[in-house]
Amino acid sequence: MQRIVHRLEYDIGLRMKARYSTREAAAKLDIALVTLQGHVAKKTVHGPPLVKVGGVKVRLWSAVDIQRARKVLAGIKPGRKKKS
Repeated sequence: MQRIVHRLEYDIGLRMKARYSTREAAAKLDIALVTLQGHVAKKTVHGPPLVKVGGVKVRLWSAVDIQRARKVLAGIKPGRKKKS
């Protein structure tokens, strides 16, 4: 006999969209956390705005934000820049 397990997709009647922490976004982009934080600080990657969650400010990344960051990072060469 096969058992069917249903997942809760609704919270108070609203479907919750997937949101990721900066650490999870970096893992999905296959880069280090500090690398993603550096790009956000330098504004080469436009991260989502800071949101206060439980008294702490965090960035909640959507799948669209991660996809946008992936496109930007694809055009950036890794490593130090040569002095001219």
